Amino acid sequence: MINVNATNFRKNLFNNLELTIKYNEPIHVTTKDGNAIVISESDYNSLMETLYLSSIPKMKDIITKGLNTPLSDTVSEDEVNW
Repeated sequence: MINVNATNFRKNLFNNLELTIKYNEPIHVTTKDGNAIVISESDYNSLMETLYLSSIPKMKDIITKGLNTPLSDTVSEDEVNW
């Protein structure tokens, strides 16, 4: 994570945003009134999706069960009727 004060963030706005967008590098911006974190839109969307999935009762158990299921116990693409 990059740490920068608001003045330097503003001076290098384009470069800072480029680092965040292209490389998903979060930026910690400090000010005298408080701090902020700048993240890419894709990171933000991922966080929102994670929060949404976490809000569904028993979703963590379903995901964990799926992750622990051996590939041999799953259905192949040939067996799925789309």
